[in-house]
Amino acid sequence: MIEDRLSELIRTALVAAGDELGLEGDLPEVELSKPRQKEHGDLATNVALVLAKRVGKAPREVAETLIRHLPDAPFVASAEVAGPGFVNFRLTTGWLEDALREVVDAGSTYGRAAPNGRRVQVEFVSANPTGPLHVGHARNAALGDALARLFEAAGWTVEREYYFNDTGGQMDRFGSSVEARYLQLLGREAEVPEDGYRGAYVVDLAREILEAEGPGLADLPPPERFERLREEGAKRVLVQIDHTLERFGVRFDSYLSERSLAERGEIEAAVERLRAAGTVYESEGAVWFRSTDFGDDKDRPLVRSNGSHTYFGADCAYLVDKFDRGFDLVVYVWGADHHGTIARVRGAAEALGYGGDRAEFVIYQWVSFLREGLPLPMSKRAGTFVTLDELMDEVGTDAARFHLLMFGTDAAMSFDIETVKRQSLDNPVYYVQYGHARIASILRKAAGTGIALRPIAEADLSLLRTEAELDVLRAIADVPAQIAAAAEFRAPHRLTHAAQELAARFHRFYTECPVLSDDEELTQARLWLCTGAKQAIANLLGLLGVSAPESMERADG
Repeated sequence: MIEDRLSELIRTALVAAGDELGLEGDLPEVELSKPRQKEHGDLATNVALVLAKRVGKAPREVAETLIRHLPDAPFVASAEVAGPGFVNFRLTTGWLEDALREVVDAGSTYGRAAPNGRRVQVEFVSANPTGPLHVGHARNAALGDALARLFEAAGWTVEREYYFNDTGGQMDRFGSSVEARYLQLLGREAEVPEDGYRGAYVVDLAREILEAEGPGLADLPPPERFERLREEGAKRVLVQIDHTLERFGVRFDSYLSERSLAERGEIEAAVERLRAAGTVYESEGAVWFRSTDFGDDKDRPLVRSNGSHTYFGADCAYLVDKFDRGFDLVVYVWGADHHGTIARVRGAAEALGYGGDRAEFVIYQWVSFLREGLPLPMSKRAGTFVTLDELMDEVGTDAARFHLLMFGTDAAMSFDIETVKRQSLDNPVYYVQYGHARIASILRKAAGTGIALRPIAEADLSLLRTEAELDVLRAIADVPAQIAAAAEFRAPHRLTHAAQELAARFHRFYTECPVLSDDEELTQARLWLCTGAKQAIANLLGLLGVSAPESMERADG
């Protein structure tokens, strides 16, 4: 990346200017940013402002000294002091031509880092198997999957895991609801519990079980019948969830149930590890974790007075299970209602000896799903909700994922179905995809008219000198930095903006610069510009889990 090359140049200048500045000790971190106004240059650094107090000189004096010691570099056209002490750099177009050659050479790997030898687990969705995934799960699924893709792009080996609670009150109410519907289908007297699940999907589950297992389950002893029907219902829900997620472009490498942790004795073992660490005490017959020692607002129970484990007790066992599998980092993707859980889980990771910084929590705000401005119903127990499958049926997977990833995790967002499904150029995902499809059309037209694309090494890329062409090149060259920043800050929304910006610059280029012309050399250069832009858009969309179509019907609006 050009940022790396320029940072190294600045570090070389700092070393050369060390005696003159009186600089001792380690060099400061070189930070680069883009000036808000293009006329102020391509990149700027505040390193002189950072150093000024340390060396006892005015920031502008430090900046001027730094510039005097900058080595010559073919990619730097000029450097100047700006404002209180920034150093603004104007770059030559040569590095942009290099970036175009790089994207063509790297193809689908453009913007991806080399393997770093580290392993990360991303755990997301993790909805309990009490019914179909609904729109309330959509942001978690899109965000978790995009984060996993970004970790892979940053060089990590990634495991995607789905952890589900198949014990406890929710599952008992679900099991009782399935049992009641199963018995009703056999003409027997049964009522869904008042706090049970009443959606039509429960009837469908009961019917599937009846068809697969026959009526014999009804004659089992009630406790055994309940256990079997709860298990059969949950198993079928998990199959449905897996199909829905696959359709949403999400795959999981592993599934883990809370019940399995308990059955293997891992919850009890985790509690004993915490006890040995001196972070557990007993009170009123329950076992408590001293989570206040780790910044929590109160201590949390691990085992209830009746001997059953709490959700947090299972969370501790799950931490042990994760790190015993050799992950360097574990990432939880949680909704805003889990914010209060972070301190206790991070504290448990520290108490268990793993270090709190190896457990990371990505918390996202809620989505308000609307239809023409009116809120959608959202109650799984009442059976009044819109499933994720229904959302995909209506707006499409690409539109759903792109829109769900357009905002940072700390921003609440609205998702109006009627707006998102609109296939027009004012729809961001359609706008970006149409840019990709338009480029594909140009390349097909060129091939159809007999224009053979020569190797890029033979193309005179210096002919790309209009501002519209250079803007496309700048956006292409910026893709690796955008991907790296999106991965570092766990911010997939940066890629939606980068994709929109690249598409916008290409659309402008297309209107101002005819790609196919009588000038054979310019045509070759512009065809390679199109090729590079097409690949860069596809790579950005791919990290969002959004397709890059080769053709689309033109939409006006």
